[in-house]
Amino acid sequence: MAYQTIQVRKINPVIGAEISGVDLSRALDERQFQEVHDALMENLVVFFRDQTMTIEQHKAFGRRFGALHIHPNAPQELADHPEILVINADEKSRHVAGEEWHSDVTSDPEPPMGSILHLDIVPPNGGGDTMFANMYVAFEKLSPMLQRDLEEMTAFHDSAKAHGYRLKATDRANMTLPRAEHPIVRTHPVTGRKALFVNRGFTTYIRQLKRHESDAMLEMLYRHIETPEFMCRFNWRANSVAFWDNRCAQHRAIFDYHPHRRHGLRVTVAGDAPFYRA
Repeated sequence: MAYQTIQVRKINPVIGAEISGVDLSRALDERQFQEVHDALMENLVVFFRDQTMTIEQHKAFGRRFGALHIHPNAPQELADHPEILVINADEKSRHVAGEEWHSDVTSDPEPPMGSILHLDIVPPNGGGDTMFANMYVAFEKLSPMLQRDLEEMTAFHDSAKAHGYRLKATDRANMTLPRAEHPIVRTHPVTGRKALFVNRGFTTYIRQLKRHESDAMLEMLYRHIETPEFMCRFNWRANSVAFWDNRCAQHRAIFDYHPHRRHGLRVTVAGDAPFYRA
């Protein structure tokens, strides 16, 4: 794809690209917005370096792609900014969010379209990378017979599986733990491509199978998703931004930097109900 207002360098042929020539703290004109959008559709996740944004600028960039999603149960640590997730780990952390392969909040009836993470503090000696995997390719590499079977199945996604540590939280009056049923094979509403849409973080079982059959099928799919050839790995630097398409990509945070600090903010763009179209 040819771009005129930005430069796009692929991380690898399968997923991920780094975009330069754009300042995310400033409003994008229509042409530049369209090219960033097209680069995201083509590469599933895009990265930006050397970006400084205020909270309002971060939110404004997210709103160019849609309304902002409010997480159903995460702590709301910034007053007057419920759309902002604070991503922080330090010497007191024993685990971090996202250590399993997942798409964000697939337990919502309308899961997020995408997420935009801006890190301002990174570990001094490296570490804290994020891995991303292409769910189009994950589906396409399955055998045709299994593809056809999965196209007729749905699976349940449960926030209690991913966010069980929040079950007794009292810091939010409006906290919920949503549960939803989605097609296992999702048609992307923009590209029209089919993507595998189950993940180890949220998916609990397949409606059309017995429990032991569902467990075996899901475990096979989870391991398949972890195939290295479906992936890229992003090495963060301070003031880097990652923007991923939640509908066709999964990601995993690597927690290999304890006791050092890693800090940033994330906005999440609201999405629509997953569907399968033959």
